[in-house]
Amino acid sequence: MNIGARPYRSVLYIPGSKERALEKAKTLAVDAIIFDLEDAVSPEEKTSARHLLAQSLMAGGYGARARIVRINGFDTEWGADDLDVIAEAAPDAILLPKVNSASDIEGLAAKLDLRPQLADTSIWAMMETPRGILNAAGIAAAPRMAGFVMGTNDLAKDLNTRFRADRLPLMMSLQLCLLAARSAGIVAVDGVYNAFKDDEGLRAECEQGRDMGFDGKTLIHPAQVDIANAAFAPSAAELDLARRQIEAFAEAEKNGQGVAVVDGKIVENLHIVTARQTLARAEAIATMETMI
Repeated sequence: MNIGARPYRSVLYIPGSKERALEKAKTLAVDAIIFDLEDAVSPEEKTSARHLLAQSLMAGGYGARARIVRINGFDTEWGADDLDVIAEAAPDAILLPKVNSASDIEGLAAKLDLRPQLADTSIWAMMETPRGILNAAGIAAAPRMAGFVMGTNDLAKDLNTRFRADRLPLMMSLQLCLLAARSAGIVAVDGVYNAFKDDEGLRAECEQGRDMGFDGKTLIHPAQVDIANAAFAPSAAELDLARRQIEAFAEAEKNGQGVAVVDGKIVENLHIVTARQTLARAEAIATMETMI
């Protein structure tokens, strides 16, 4: 599947140290997996985790799910070794934590360039520091960049915000990253929802993220997958409207007109672009679901 066309509705964190979780991930209806060697792995397990993860990835079985590995930062004692070991597995992407500037990405890109097995591996950035948010445009345009992951927990800590269900304290940061991602044509995935047993809260936050323009949601538990998949997929009503808009606009053009009317609303060419994107997204999701 074309990496640029694939859906990223559900992006599940899996600890690289948990063999059972790595195996179970092969059966889950997720669009992408972040195999985590950073926060989810204790210091004493770092070495064994990177080797276990490399073996699991090379063994295969993850289907069309995007395989993204979050390594430790290069300012730690583990980052360089993580990359050395994981390189043999040639994941789809390396996710770099706590990215502050484009130079962080440029440094990682240079390391990837030295490894032929990583020729097709892209870079994703954790957007979770105030400096990183302020430098989002430069980061998005850096070499090999393909995606942003919002690290809303770390960001909220650094900003000293209070929790609000509407996420108002984080709104500027979320929107700045979306603007940067869309400007550079890369993926933008929303942060996690911590209360994994609160389905209604998760659904509301997924809907908010989708309304804002995010491509999907990072998840901390398999129980969250179905809600995220539904929220970030076009609804039946959206698909029906898209088809009717395309049909009405085509008919208007036949009659020498530049606009159509659907459900009492003007439909111009820009609406047709969105309508076609909606149908293409649904097609990509259907393709993904047959491949996992």
